[in-house]
Amino acid sequence: MRSRKDAIAEYKARAPNRGVFAIRCLASGSACVGASLNLDASKNRAWSTLRLAQHPHRALQAEWNMHGEAAFQYDVLETLKEDVLPMAIGDLLKKSTRDWAARLGAPILLF
Repeated sequence: MRSRKDAIAEYKARAPNRGVFAIRCLASGSACVGASLNLDASKNRAWSTLRLAQHPHRALQAEWNMHGEAAFQYDVLETLKEDVLPMAIGDLLKKSTRDWAARLGAPILLF
């Protein structure tokens, strides 16, 4: 059995999932696209701000208020490989975000 201390150390040692995500409203069919250096944390942040009615994207917040949490899903669209050079991460995420937004006809989330 792992100790709590070991579990925390393991969590801190793992590389964050970097990539592009979409928040989709299943009721309306709309979507918003964003990028993150930590996809798990970005979902938690988005859901927290939406639950508190403090999300900066007003249209997304309005749909959340109208349809509720059950009508939304968080989809990871693309993840960056772990061997990407740190200096290239920002540019790759920007390009992928623009590409996915164009493909989905969705606005880009800016946090």
